[in-house]
Amino acid sequence: MKTYAALALILAVSLGFSTYYYETLPQEIPVHWNMEGEADGFMDKSIGAFLLPGVILLLSLLFAVIPRIDPLKRNIKSFMKYYQGFIVLIALFMLGIHIQMIFWSVGIQVSPSFTVPIAVGILFYFAGVMMKHSKRNFFIGIRTPWTLSSDKVWAKTHKRGSILFKISGVLAIVGVLTEYTMWFILAPVILSVIYLFVYSYYAYSGENDNKKRTNRSSK
Repeated sequence: MKTYAALALILAVSLGFSTYYYETLPQEIPVHWNMEGEADGFMDKSIGAFLLPGVILLLSLLFAVIPRIDPLKRNIKSFMKYYQGFIVLIALFMLGIHIQMIFWSVGIQVSPSFTVPIAVGILFYFAGVMMKHSKRNFFIGIRTPWTLSSDKVWAKTHKRGSILFKISGVLAIVGVLTEYTMWFILAPVILSVIYLFVYSYYAYSGENDNKKRTNRSSK
């Protein structure tokens, strides 16, 4: 219930910002910025002002449904507090972007090249924390054919994934201090995902080889 209350509060704050500033917003408000932190995508305020509150609502509903429909729902319940924490963190991330859009439109222009990498870095880091505690399921985590086929492969892959995503989060934040901010966000997490995909295959193959050796020795 605390999670739903937090999500309701975040949604209310986002709608409150839109409503309070709506009359002072220009007809078109920024919804996208380029790598230099310059607004290069705009939307009519009648839609843009309520876009992210709508996304927060839809994501909240989606994340509420997932634990109910996953065939391995019992596994999700085992790390529910981390899952719920991640949901709230994503909603806060969306709220932060929304507030930035509104403030930018009324003249308070803090560069997203500074704010977004920090926010993304925090998300990556917490994703790493959640991975450490996650159990096999069909919606959350490194879901490859091999992790979904074995609890052991899932645990091994996510133990490594936890470390890699925490490192990716730290690097994303450090990237704010450089001129290669986007590379510090994208490169570590893309390389991590590729590595974990390949690792899960070899972990699964190794497990199968061990089973075969065990079966031979028992005969």
